[in-house]
Amino acid sequence: MLHSIVDVDARPEYRLWLQFEDGVEGVIDLSDLVGRGVFAAWTDLAVFQAVTIDLESGTVAWPHGIDLAPDTLYQELAGIKTG
Repeated sequence: MLHSIVDVDARPEYRLWLQFEDGVEGVIDLSDLVGRGVFAAWTDLAVFQAVTIDLESGTVAWPHGIDLAPDTLYQELAGIKTG
């Protein structure tokens, strides 16, 4: 099932508050990604804080072509374990 993000807010220490279309919401810690691969751009905190919602894909996106799969974020927030 595909889940769309309807609201996002950058929080301190590389955390995001997310809300999905079905009301699931919460904060996800993304600090472990900072400096790795495409996420090296986040070492400039202003880039991380420039998070938006990509209306076409329903996920979060940043400058430099960075985005994250909405279903992975949903599973983490909802506490869904994958095999």
